Amino acid sequence: MNVLTIGGAMVDTIVTVASDRIEQIKMRNAESSFLLLEEGQKTEAEQIATSGGGGALNSAVAAARLGHSTSIIAKIGRDDKADAVRILLQAEGVDISRLAVDDNEPTGTSVIISSHDRNAAVFTYRGANTRLRAEDLPAEAFAGRQLVYVANLSNESADCYPLVVERAKAAGALLAVNPGIRQLTARYDDFWQSLKHIDILCVNRAEAQTLMPRLLQSFGDGGAPLSVKSGDPLQPLAKRGLRSGGYEMTLVKFLGALIELGVGAVVLTDGANGAFIARGQDLHYRAAQHVVAAATTGAGDAFSATFACYLADTNDAIRALSAASINAASVVQFIDTQSGLLTRSALERELARESEAPLLSFSI
Repeated sequence: MNVLTIGGAMVDTIVTVASDRIEQIKMRNAESSFLLLEEGQKTEAEQIATSGGGGALNSAVAAARLGHSTSIIAKIGRDDKADAVRILLQAEGVDISRLAVDDNEPTGTSVIISSHDRNAAVFTYRGANTRLRAEDLPAEAFAGRQLVYVANLSNESADCYPLVVERAKAAGALLAVNPGIRQLTARYDDFWQSLKHIDILCVNRAEAQTLMPRLLQSFGDGGAPLSVKSGDPLQPLAKRGLRSGGYEMTLVKFLGALIELGVGAVVLTDGANGAFIARGQDLHYRAAQHVVAAATTGAGDAFSATFACYLADTNDAIRALSAASINAASVVQFIDTQSGLLTRSALERELARESEAPLLSFSI
């Protein structure tokens, strides 16, 4: 299969701090927690490492390791970090001929602080990632692609999103979209107009709650709850639904609304609590694998890219959901976003071991 990924390519600096050297505060009445750095003091780190990052880069490496012919469209600067991005991608067999270069902005970079439950705090400078333009997205770059995977776009790059959708569909490719919160707020109208063209939409819980206000206008709040048997291992999100601005929407209503608006398949992830996939009238839930996490950064990219590749390749939503869960669980066992990405053969072996995966199915 021929895959094209579009979005960000960055260099990450990952700082791992022991839990007893940095304070954590969790809110009692909100789903938030904070890491506290003491002003004016040095904090000893367990490790400081450098790695590639960014949605398009992570998903390109995931697709390449799954055996697909993979290309990337992203924008980098003229600096040492750009060289690091090229070297990493070439080592993975990713075609970098469509990497664009910006003369004014440096390659994007992030500083990631991982401590306590390893749900890292991230400081991001997007740099050249925000500077994709129409000339960086020629029609010939989409020709022959079976899957176009669009990671988070921001600023000027997000202005190109309608063009990306147009060219992906003109090329006859399946379109998978994994938007970020910035794109769902500042560029929401463009995203809303594209829903009927999206074959695979991947969002996490925070992104789903950002989508809610517009859906509320058309579908209202509330909705029917999931009908579950006593003892089913269903996670809290399924019971309480999504919440935004004082309104609530059950998962059945939220996912059903997106399917009604024309999305082919909707993936909703909730970290260690598992993930849901809605397709047509079918809804499936899979619990997350229990692993010791070194860092959670990159798990969402691994999940979404693996799901999109498997669904495009096999048209089997349940197998795609299991493959995505396994690959994401592998990624979180490493501090960077690529070391844990599995090859196709390794992932198939893991799937074969899971003859009885923790899966629940419903109708919507």
